[in-house]
Amino acid sequence: MPQIMVYDKLFVGGEWVEPAGSETIDVVSPVTEQVVARVPHATAPDVDRAVAAAREAFDNGPWPRMSLARRIEIVTRIKDALAARHRDLAELITLQNGSPVSFAVRGQALGVVAAFEVFLQAAARLQLEEERQGLTGPVLVRREPVGVVAGVIPWNAPQMAAAPKLAPALLAGCTFVLKPSPETPLDSYLLAEVCEKAGLPKGVLSVLPAGRGAGEYLVSHPGIDKVSFTGSVAAGKKVMAAAAQNLTRVALELGGKSAAIVLQDADLDAAVPAIIGGSCAANSGQACLALTRVLVPASRYDEVAAKLTSAFRALKVGDPSEPATVVGPMASHAQRQRVLEYIRIGQEEGAKVLAGGGVPDAPTTGWYVEPTLFGEVTNDMRIAREEIFGPVVCLIRYETEDEAVSLANDSAYGLSGAVFTADTDRGLRVARRIRTGTFSVNGFRVDLAAPFGGFKNSGLGREFGDEGLTGYFEYKSIALPHRSMS
Repeated sequence: MPQIMVYDKLFVGGEWVEPAGSETIDVVSPVTEQVVARVPHATAPDVDRAVAAAREAFDNGPWPRMSLARRIEIVTRIKDALAARHRDLAELITLQNGSPVSFAVRGQALGVVAAFEVFLQAAARLQLEEERQGLTGPVLVRREPVGVVAGVIPWNAPQMAAAPKLAPALLAGCTFVLKPSPETPLDSYLLAEVCEKAGLPKGVLSVLPAGRGAGEYLVSHPGIDKVSFTGSVAAGKKVMAAAAQNLTRVALELGGKSAAIVLQDADLDAAVPAIIGGSCAANSGQACLALTRVLVPASRYDEVAAKLTSAFRALKVGDPSEPATVVGPMASHAQRQRVLEYIRIGQEEGAKVLAGGGVPDAPTTGWYVEPTLFGEVTNDMRIAREEIFGPVVCLIRYETEDEAVSLANDSAYGLSGAVFTADTDRGLRVARRIRTGTFSVNGFRVDLAAPFGGFKNSGLGREFGDEGLTGYFEYKSIALPHRSMS
Protein backbone atom coordinates (compact mmCIF):
# COMPACT_ATOMS: atom_id res chain seq x y z
CA MET A 1 0.00 0.00 0.00
CA PRO A 2 1.47 3.42 -0.94
CA GLN A 3 2.65 5.57 1.93
CA ILE A 4 0.20 8.28 2.98
CA MET A 5 1.49 11.86 2.84
CA VAL A 6 0.91 13.51 6.21
CA TYR A 7 0.94 17.25 6.86
CA ASP A 8 0.65 18.22 10.51
CA LYS A 9 0.88 22.04 10.31
CA LEU A 10 -1.19 24.92 8.99
CA PHE A 11 0.30 27.89 7.16
CA VAL A 12 -1.00 30.85 9.17
CA GLY A 13 0.31 34.36 8.69
CA GLY A 14 3.35 33.10 6.83
CA GLU A 15 4.36 30.58 9.50
CA TRP A 16 3.86 26.83 9.88
CA VAL A 17 1.90 26.40 13.10
CA GLU A 18 0.09 23.72 15.07
CA PRO A 19 -3.65 23.67 14.33
CA ALA A 20 -6.02 24.67 17.11
CA GLY A 21 -7.88 21.36 16.95
CA SER A 22 -7.09 17.70 16.35
CA GLU A 23 -9.50 17.06 13.47
CA THR A 24 -7.91 16.01 10.16
CA ILE A 25 -8.94 15.72 6.52
CA ASP A 26 -8.36 12.51 4.56
CA VAL A 27 -7.54 13.16 0.91
CA VAL A 28 -8.91 10.26 -1.14
CA SER A 29 -7.73 9.32 -4.63
CA PRO A 30 -10.65 9.18 -7.09
CA VAL A 31 -8.65 6.55 -9.01
CA THR A 32 -7.81 4.06 -6.24
CA GLU A 33 -10.51 5.14 -3.75
CA GLN A 34 -7.77 5.01 -1.09
CA VAL A 35 -6.51 7.69 1.29
CA VAL A 36 -3.38 9.27 -0.17
CA ALA A 37 -2.80 12.16 2.22
CA ARG A 38 -3.90 13.65 5.51
CA VAL A 39 -3.91 17.31 6.51
CA PRO A 40 -5.16 19.32 9.49
CA HIS A 41 -8.74 20.57 9.38
CA ALA A 42 -8.79 24.27 10.19
CA THR A 43 -11.38 25.40 12.72
CA ALA A 44 -12.78 28.73 13.91
CA PRO A 45 -9.80 29.55 16.18
CA ASP A 46 -7.48 28.98 13.21
CA VAL A 47 -9.61 31.33 11.14
CA ASP A 48 -9.46 33.95 13.89
CA ARG A 49 -5.68 33.65 14.05
CA ALA A 50 -5.27 33.88 10.28
CA VAL A 51 -7.59 36.89 9.96
CA ALA A 52 -5.85 38.63 12.87
CA ALA A 53 -2.46 38.09 11.21
CA ALA A 54 -3.78 39.37 7.88
CA ARG A 55 -5.44 42.34 9.58
CA GLU A 56 -2.24 43.31 11.40
CA ALA A 57 -0.15 42.87 8.24
CA PHE A 58 -2.55 45.07 6.28
CA ASP A 59 -3.14 47.76 8.90
CA ASN A 60 0.42 48.08 10.17
CA GLY A 61 2.73 45.91 8.07
CA PRO A 62 5.00 46.74 5.13
CA TRP A 63 3.13 44.98 2.31
CA PRO A 64 0.44 47.60 1.47
CA ARG A 65 3.00 50.38 1.97
CA MET A 66 5.61 48.81 -0.26
CA SER A 67 6.13 50.27 -3.71
CA LEU A 68 4.21 48.58 -6.50
CA ALA A 69 7.55 47.80 -8.17
CA ARG A 70 8.71 45.90 -5.09
CA ARG A 71 5.46 43.91 -4.90
CA ILE A 72 5.83 43.09 -8.59
CA GLU A 73 9.34 41.79 -7.87
CA ILE A 74 8.13 39.43 -5.12
CA VAL A 75 5.07 38.21 -7.06
CA THR A 76 7.36 37.57 -10.04
CA ARG A 77 9.40 35.26 -7.81
CA ILE A 78 6.21 33.40 -6.90
CA LYS A 79 5.33 33.06 -10.58
CA ASP A 80 8.80 31.80 -11.50
CA ALA A 81 8.77 29.24 -8.69
CA LEU A 82 5.34 27.98 -9.78
CA ALA A 83 6.67 27.66 -13.32
CA ALA A 84 9.66 25.65 -12.08
CA ARG A 85 7.35 23.35 -10.10
CA HIS A 86 4.44 23.18 -12.53
CA ARG A 87 4.73 19.41 -12.99
CA ASP A 88 4.70 18.89 -9.22
CA LEU A 89 1.60 21.07 -9.07
CA ALA A 90 -0.11 19.15 -11.88
CA GLU A 91 0.67 15.79 -10.28
CA LEU A 92 -0.86 16.90 -6.97
CA ILE A 93 -4.01 18.11 -8.72
CA THR A 94 -4.32 14.81 -10.62
CA LEU A 95 -3.73 12.84 -7.42
CA GLN A 96 -6.49 14.69 -5.58
CA ASN A 97 -9.26 15.19 -8.12
CA GLY A 98 -8.42 12.86 -11.02
CA SER A 99 -7.90 15.63 -13.57
CA PRO A 100 -6.26 14.00 -16.64
CA VAL A 101 -2.58 14.88 -16.44
CA SER A 102 -2.51 16.41 -19.92
CA PHE A 103 -5.22 18.85 -18.81
CA ALA A 104 -3.70 19.28 -15.35
CA VAL A 105 -0.39 20.38 -16.88
CA ARG A 106 -1.73 22.56 -19.69
CA GLY A 107 -5.07 23.78 -18.37
CA GLN A 108 -4.24 24.03 -14.70
CA ALA A 109 -0.55 24.26 -13.68
CA LEU A 110 0.71 26.18 -16.71
CA GLY A 111 -2.52 28.15 -16.68
CA VAL A 112 -1.65 29.31 -13.18
CA VAL A 113 1.73 30.55 -14.38
CA ALA A 114 0.06 32.34 -17.29
CA ALA A 115 -2.47 33.95 -14.94
CA PHE A 116 0.28 35.32 -12.71
CA GLU A 117 2.06 36.68 -15.79
CA VAL A 118 -1.11 38.39 -17.03
CA PHE A 119 -1.57 40.16 -13.71
CA LEU A 120 2.09 41.12 -13.50
CA GLN A 121 1.79 42.76 -16.92
CA ALA A 122 -1.41 44.53 -15.88
CA ALA A 123 0.26 45.79 -12.69
CA ALA A 124 3.21 47.13 -14.67
CA ARG A 125 0.77 49.26 -16.70
CA LEU A 126 -1.17 50.42 -13.68
CA GLN A 127 -1.28 54.03 -12.52
CA LEU A 128 -1.99 54.17 -8.80
CA GLU A 129 -2.54 57.93 -8.75
CA GLU A 130 -4.03 60.22 -11.37
CA GLU A 131 -4.62 63.94 -11.11
CA ARG A 132 -7.75 65.17 -12.89
CA GLN A 133 -9.30 68.54 -13.41
CA GLY A 134 -12.65 68.35 -11.64
CA LEU A 135 -15.64 70.67 -11.92
CA THR A 136 -14.44 72.85 -9.05
CA GLY A 137 -10.71 72.28 -9.12
CA PRO A 138 -7.95 69.66 -9.28
CA VAL A 139 -8.66 66.18 -7.87
CA LEU A 140 -6.22 63.36 -7.13
CA VAL A 141 -7.76 59.92 -7.72
CA ARG A 142 -5.96 57.10 -5.91
CA ARG A 143 -6.22 53.34 -6.11
CA GLU A 144 -5.77 51.80 -2.66
CA PRO A 145 -5.88 48.07 -1.76
CA VAL A 146 -9.27 46.82 -0.65
CA GLY A 147 -7.85 45.18 2.48
CA VAL A 148 -7.96 41.65 3.87
CA VAL A 149 -9.26 39.20 1.26
CA ALA A 150 -10.79 35.76 1.85
CA GLY A 151 -10.41 33.48 -1.16
CA VAL A 152 -12.60 30.35 -1.19
CA ILE A 153 -11.81 27.90 -3.98
CA PRO A 154 -13.38 24.66 -5.30
CA TRP A 155 -11.99 21.19 -5.95
CA ASN A 156 -12.21 21.00 -9.74
CA ALA A 157 -9.44 23.46 -10.67
CA PRO A 158 -8.10 24.67 -7.33
CA GLN A 159 -5.05 26.71 -8.34
CA MET A 160 -6.71 28.06 -11.49
CA ALA A 161 -9.41 29.37 -9.14
CA ALA A 162 -6.86 30.67 -6.62
CA ALA A 163 -4.54 32.46 -9.06
CA PRO A 164 -6.99 35.13 -10.32
CA LYS A 165 -7.75 35.97 -6.68
CA LEU A 166 -4.32 35.77 -5.05
CA ALA A 167 -2.13 37.30 -7.77
CA PRO A 168 -4.12 40.55 -8.21
CA ALA A 169 -4.79 40.84 -4.47
CA LEU A 170 -1.07 40.61 -3.68
CA LEU A 171 -0.12 43.05 -6.41
CA ALA A 172 -2.73 45.52 -5.15
CA GLY A 173 -1.24 45.32 -1.65
CA CYS A 174 -3.94 43.21 0.00
CA THR A 175 -3.38 40.43 2.52
CA PHE A 176 -5.02 37.07 1.91
CA VAL A 177 -6.62 34.08 3.65
CA LEU A 178 -7.07 31.13 1.29
CA LYS A 179 -9.52 28.34 2.04
CA PRO A 180 -9.07 25.36 -0.28
CA SER A 181 -11.67 22.64 -0.59
CA PRO A 182 -11.24 19.68 1.77
CA GLU A 183 -11.09 17.37 -1.26
CA THR A 184 -8.05 19.16 -2.74
CA PRO A 185 -5.79 20.85 -0.17
CA LEU A 186 -2.39 19.53 -1.29
CA ASP A 187 -1.68 21.97 -4.12
CA SER A 188 -2.30 24.86 -1.72
CA TYR A 189 0.43 23.52 0.55
CA LEU A 190 2.79 23.73 -2.42
CA LEU A 191 1.59 27.30 -3.04
CA ALA A 192 2.30 28.20 0.61
CA GLU A 193 5.82 26.81 0.35
CA VAL A 194 6.46 28.83 -2.81
CA CYS A 195 5.13 32.06 -1.30
CA GLU A 196 7.14 31.61 1.89
CA LYS A 197 10.37 31.18 -0.08
CA ALA A 198 9.53 34.13 -2.34
CA GLY A 199 9.74 36.49 0.62
CA LEU A 200 6.15 37.47 1.38
CA PRO A 201 6.16 39.39 4.69
CA LYS A 202 4.64 37.77 7.75
CA GLY A 203 0.87 37.85 7.91
CA VAL A 204 0.28 38.37 4.20
CA LEU A 205 -0.87 34.82 3.39
CA SER A 206 -2.60 32.02 5.28
CA VAL A 207 -3.85 28.68 3.91
CA LEU A 208 -6.68 26.98 5.79
CA PRO A 209 -7.96 23.64 4.43
CA ALA A 210 -11.44 23.17 5.82
CA GLY A 211 -15.01 22.21 5.15
CA ARG A 212 -18.15 24.26 4.91
CA GLY A 213 -18.39 25.33 8.55
CA ALA A 214 -15.01 27.03 8.69
CA GLY A 215 -15.66 28.53 5.28
CA GLU A 216 -18.92 30.10 6.44
CA TYR A 217 -17.17 31.43 9.51
CA LEU A 218 -14.41 32.94 7.37
CA VAL A 219 -16.66 34.75 4.89
CA SER A 220 -18.80 36.20 7.70
CA HIS A 221 -15.76 37.31 9.72
CA PRO A 222 -15.80 41.06 10.53
CA GLY A 223 -12.06 41.25 9.86
CA ILE A 224 -12.51 40.43 6.16
CA ASP A 225 -12.85 43.29 3.66
CA LYS A 226 -13.54 41.28 0.50
CA VAL A 227 -14.61 37.71 -0.27
CA SER A 228 -13.77 36.14 -3.61
CA PHE A 229 -15.57 32.84 -4.08
CA THR A 230 -15.65 30.23 -6.81
CA GLY A 231 -18.22 27.45 -6.59
CA SER A 232 -21.87 26.58 -7.05
CA VAL A 233 -24.77 29.02 -7.26
CA ALA A 234 -26.32 27.65 -4.06
CA ALA A 235 -23.08 28.10 -2.14
CA GLY A 236 -22.52 31.53 -3.72
CA LYS A 237 -25.87 32.74 -2.43
CA LYS A 238 -24.93 31.60 1.09
CA VAL A 239 -21.57 33.35 0.83
CA MET A 240 -23.25 36.55 -0.30
CA ALA A 241 -25.77 36.39 2.55
CA ALA A 242 -23.05 35.73 5.13
CA ALA A 243 -20.83 38.53 3.83
CA ALA A 244 -23.79 40.93 3.81
CA GLN A 245 -23.82 40.92 7.63
CA ASN A 246 -20.71 43.12 7.51
CA LEU A 247 -21.31 44.70 4.07
CA THR A 248 -18.21 42.83 2.96
CA ARG A 249 -17.45 43.20 -0.73
CA VAL A 250 -18.12 40.02 -2.70
CA ALA A 251 -16.98 38.61 -6.03
CA LEU A 252 -18.61 35.38 -7.19
CA GLU A 253 -17.56 33.06 -10.01
CA LEU A 254 -20.35 30.50 -10.18
CA GLY A 255 -21.84 27.90 -12.49
CA GLY A 256 -22.83 27.63 -16.12
CA LYS A 257 -24.98 25.79 -18.62
CA SER A 258 -23.31 27.06 -21.75
CA ALA A 259 -24.54 26.55 -25.28
CA ALA A 260 -22.61 25.70 -28.43
CA ILE A 261 -24.65 26.96 -31.38
CA VAL A 262 -24.03 25.05 -34.59
CA LEU A 263 -25.29 27.17 -37.49
CA GLN A 264 -26.53 25.73 -40.76
CA ASP A 265 -23.27 26.49 -42.60
CA ALA A 266 -20.90 25.16 -39.92
CA ASP A 267 -17.94 22.92 -40.78
CA LEU A 268 -18.63 19.93 -38.56
CA ASP A 269 -15.14 18.50 -38.96
CA ALA A 270 -13.89 21.61 -37.16
CA ALA A 271 -16.86 22.12 -34.84
CA VAL A 272 -17.04 18.63 -33.31
CA PRO A 273 -13.46 18.56 -31.94
CA ALA A 274 -13.97 22.05 -30.50
CA ILE A 275 -17.20 20.98 -28.81
CA ILE A 276 -15.49 17.91 -27.36
CA GLY A 277 -12.62 20.11 -26.16
CA GLY A 278 -15.07 22.47 -24.49
CA SER A 279 -17.14 19.76 -22.83
CA CYS A 280 -15.88 16.29 -21.89
CA ALA A 281 -12.19 17.07 -22.47
CA ALA A 282 -12.42 20.12 -20.21
CA ASN A 283 -11.40 18.50 -16.91
CA SER A 284 -13.63 15.47 -17.59
CA GLY A 285 -16.60 17.81 -17.89
CA GLN A 286 -16.05 19.17 -14.37
CA ALA A 287 -15.74 22.78 -15.51
CA CYS A 288 -18.12 25.68 -14.92
CA LEU A 289 -17.64 26.99 -18.46
CA ALA A 290 -18.19 23.64 -20.21
CA LEU A 291 -20.29 23.53 -23.38
CA THR A 292 -23.09 21.29 -22.13
CA ARG A 293 -25.89 22.22 -24.55
CA VAL A 294 -25.32 21.80 -28.28
CA LEU A 295 -27.96 23.64 -30.34
CA VAL A 296 -28.33 22.08 -33.78
CA PRO A 297 -30.41 23.07 -36.84
CA ALA A 298 -33.14 20.48 -37.37
CA SER A 299 -31.99 19.95 -40.97
CA ARG A 300 -28.53 18.82 -39.78
CA TYR A 301 -29.53 17.17 -36.51
CA ASP A 302 -28.92 13.56 -37.62
CA GLU A 303 -25.55 14.45 -39.12
CA VAL A 304 -24.37 16.27 -35.98
CA ALA A 305 -25.72 13.54 -33.72
CA ALA A 306 -23.86 10.86 -35.67
CA LYS A 307 -20.55 12.73 -35.61
CA LEU A 308 -20.76 13.61 -31.92
CA THR A 309 -21.86 10.08 -30.99
CA SER A 310 -18.83 8.65 -32.76
CA ALA A 311 -16.55 11.20 -31.10
CA PHE A 312 -17.95 10.49 -27.63
CA ARG A 313 -17.51 6.74 -28.01
CA ALA A 314 -13.90 7.24 -29.09
CA LEU A 315 -12.89 9.24 -26.00
CA LYS A 316 -10.32 7.45 -23.85
CA VAL A 317 -11.56 6.99 -20.30
CA GLY A 318 -9.06 5.78 -17.74
CA ASP A 319 -6.15 6.45 -15.45
CA PRO A 320 -5.67 10.24 -15.39
CA SER A 321 -1.91 9.84 -14.98
CA GLU A 322 -1.69 8.41 -18.51
CA PRO A 323 -1.09 11.12 -21.14
CA ALA A 324 -3.59 9.59 -23.59
CA THR A 325 -6.49 9.75 -21.12
CA VAL A 326 -9.10 12.36 -22.01
CA VAL A 327 -11.75 11.63 -19.37
CA GLY A 328 -10.68 10.72 -15.86
CA PRO A 329 -12.82 9.90 -12.83
CA MET A 330 -15.18 12.26 -11.13
CA ALA A 331 -13.43 13.96 -8.23
CA SER A 332 -15.44 12.21 -5.53
CA HIS A 333 -17.90 9.41 -5.01
CA ALA A 334 -20.61 11.97 -4.27
CA GLN A 335 -19.93 13.75 -7.55
CA ARG A 336 -20.17 10.51 -9.51
CA GLN A 337 -23.50 9.74 -7.86
CA ARG A 338 -24.73 13.23 -8.74
CA VAL A 339 -23.80 12.77 -12.42
CA LEU A 340 -25.33 9.30 -12.60
CA GLU A 341 -28.52 10.62 -11.02
CA TYR A 342 -28.78 13.30 -13.72
CA ILE A 343 -28.28 10.63 -16.39
CA ARG A 344 -31.18 8.71 -14.85
CA ILE A 345 -33.29 11.88 -14.74
CA GLY A 346 -32.55 12.59 -18.40
CA GLN A 347 -33.76 9.17 -19.45
CA GLU A 348 -36.82 9.54 -17.27
CA GLU A 349 -37.58 12.89 -18.93
CA GLY A 350 -37.55 11.22 -22.35
CA ALA A 351 -34.10 12.10 -23.63
CA LYS A 352 -32.30 9.42 -25.64
CA VAL A 353 -28.82 8.19 -24.67
CA LEU A 354 -26.73 8.26 -27.86
CA ALA A 355 -23.41 7.43 -26.18
CA GLY A 356 -22.38 6.39 -22.68
CA GLY A 357 -25.06 6.52 -20.04
CA GLY A 358 -23.42 4.67 -17.18
CA VAL A 359 -20.23 3.43 -15.58
CA PRO A 360 -17.50 2.03 -17.87
CA ASP A 361 -16.54 -1.65 -17.61
CA ALA A 362 -12.94 -0.61 -16.97
CA PRO A 363 -11.27 0.62 -14.88
CA THR A 364 -13.11 -1.35 -12.23
CA THR A 365 -11.84 0.89 -9.41
CA GLY A 366 -12.38 4.62 -9.31
CA TRP A 367 -15.27 7.06 -9.67
CA TYR A 368 -15.69 6.94 -13.45
CA VAL A 369 -18.68 7.90 -15.59
CA GLU A 370 -18.92 7.24 -19.32
CA PRO A 371 -18.92 10.33 -21.53
CA THR A 372 -22.65 10.64 -22.15
CA LEU A 373 -24.42 12.28 -25.08
CA PHE A 374 -28.17 12.84 -24.89
CA GLY A 375 -30.32 13.33 -27.97
CA GLU A 376 -33.96 14.38 -28.24
CA VAL A 377 -33.48 16.94 -25.48
CA THR A 378 -35.75 19.94 -25.06
CA ASN A 379 -34.62 23.07 -23.29
CA ASP A 380 -37.17 22.67 -20.50
CA MET A 381 -35.70 19.37 -19.28
CA ARG A 382 -33.71 19.41 -16.05
CA ILE A 383 -30.64 18.04 -17.82
CA ALA A 384 -30.76 21.11 -20.09
CA ARG A 385 -31.31 23.63 -17.30
CA GLU A 386 -29.29 22.42 -14.29
CA GLU A 387 -25.52 22.22 -14.02
CA ILE A 388 -24.48 18.56 -13.97
CA PHE A 389 -20.71 19.08 -13.72
CA GLY A 390 -19.63 15.93 -15.49
CA PRO A 391 -19.10 14.51 -19.01
CA VAL A 392 -22.75 14.90 -20.05
CA VAL A 393 -23.88 16.89 -23.11
CA CYS A 394 -27.38 17.58 -24.49
CA LEU A 395 -28.35 17.91 -28.16
CA ILE A 396 -31.22 20.36 -28.76
CA ARG A 397 -32.93 21.07 -32.10
CA TYR A 398 -33.81 24.51 -33.42
CA GLU A 399 -35.41 25.81 -36.63
CA THR A 400 -34.12 29.36 -37.08
CA GLU A 401 -31.13 31.42 -35.97
CA ASP A 402 -33.40 33.58 -33.83
CA GLU A 403 -34.68 30.46 -32.08
CA ALA A 404 -31.10 29.30 -31.45
CA VAL A 405 -30.25 32.63 -29.83
CA SER A 406 -33.42 32.47 -27.76
CA LEU A 407 -32.63 28.93 -26.58
CA ALA A 408 -29.05 29.85 -25.70
CA ASN A 409 -30.30 32.79 -23.62
CA ASP A 410 -33.11 30.77 -22.03
CA SER A 411 -31.01 29.81 -19.03
CA ALA A 412 -30.49 30.98 -15.47
CA TYR A 413 -26.78 31.02 -16.28
CA GLY A 414 -24.63 33.20 -18.51
CA LEU A 415 -21.00 32.16 -18.27
CA SER A 416 -19.70 30.87 -21.59
CA GLY A 417 -20.70 29.68 -25.05
CA ALA A 418 -19.67 29.29 -28.67
CA VAL A 419 -20.98 29.54 -32.21
CA PHE A 420 -19.84 27.63 -35.29
CA THR A 421 -20.32 29.02 -38.79
CA ALA A 422 -18.56 29.48 -42.12
CA ASP A 423 -19.23 33.22 -41.86
CA THR A 424 -17.17 34.83 -39.08
CA ASP A 425 -19.13 38.09 -39.27
CA ARG A 426 -22.36 36.16 -38.81
CA GLY A 427 -20.83 34.37 -35.86
CA LEU A 428 -19.85 37.69 -34.30
CA ARG A 429 -23.38 39.01 -34.75
CA VAL A 430 -24.70 35.96 -32.90
CA ALA A 431 -22.03 36.35 -30.18
CA ARG A 432 -23.20 39.90 -29.51
CA ARG A 433 -26.75 38.62 -28.90
CA ILE A 434 -25.85 35.98 -26.29
CA ARG A 435 -25.92 37.11 -22.66
CA THR A 436 -22.78 35.46 -21.38
CA GLY A 437 -19.53 36.78 -19.97
CA THR A 438 -17.31 34.89 -22.43
CA PHE A 439 -18.00 33.54 -25.90
CA SER A 440 -16.04 32.00 -28.77
CA VAL A 441 -16.54 32.13 -32.55
CA ASN A 442 -15.49 28.89 -34.30
CA GLY A 443 -13.67 27.40 -31.36
CA PHE A 444 -13.56 27.24 -27.59
CA ARG A 445 -11.08 29.58 -25.99
CA VAL A 446 -10.73 31.56 -22.78
CA ASP A 447 -8.05 34.24 -22.96
CA LEU A 448 -6.59 35.03 -19.53
CA ALA A 449 -5.71 38.55 -20.65
CA ALA A 450 -9.43 39.32 -21.05
CA PRO A 451 -12.04 39.60 -18.29
CA PHE A 452 -13.77 36.37 -17.28
CA GLY A 453 -17.03 36.04 -15.38
CA GLY A 454 -20.74 35.62 -15.79
CA PHE A 455 -24.10 37.22 -16.37
CA LYS A 456 -27.20 36.26 -14.36
CA ASN A 457 -26.65 33.39 -11.89
CA SER A 458 -23.13 32.79 -13.17
CA GLY A 459 -21.72 35.37 -10.80
CA LEU A 460 -20.69 38.89 -9.89
CA GLY A 461 -17.52 40.69 -10.92
CA ARG A 462 -14.74 39.68 -13.28
CA GLU A 463 -11.47 37.79 -12.98
CA PHE A 464 -8.42 37.94 -15.29
CA GLY A 465 -7.43 40.82 -17.53
CA ASP A 466 -6.91 44.35 -16.25
CA GLU A 467 -10.44 44.21 -14.82
CA GLY A 468 -9.44 41.32 -12.55
CA LEU A 469 -6.71 43.48 -11.01
CA THR A 470 -8.73 46.64 -10.49
CA GLY A 471 -11.32 44.65 -8.53
CA TYR A 472 -8.87 44.54 -5.61
CA PHE A 473 -8.67 48.30 -5.25
CA GLU A 474 -10.80 50.94 -3.59
CA TYR A 475 -10.89 54.40 -5.19
CA LYS A 476 -10.15 57.54 -3.18
CA SER A 477 -10.69 61.09 -4.44
CA ILE A 478 -8.65 63.88 -2.83
CA ALA A 479 -9.70 67.45 -3.61
CA LEU A 480 -6.55 69.52 -4.05
CA PRO A 481 -6.20 73.25 -3.41
CA HIS A 482 -6.28 75.58 -6.38
CA ARG A 483 -2.81 76.34 -7.55
CA SER A 484 -1.53 79.86 -7.47
CA MET A 485 -1.03 81.50 -10.86
CA SER A 486 2.08 83.41 -9.62
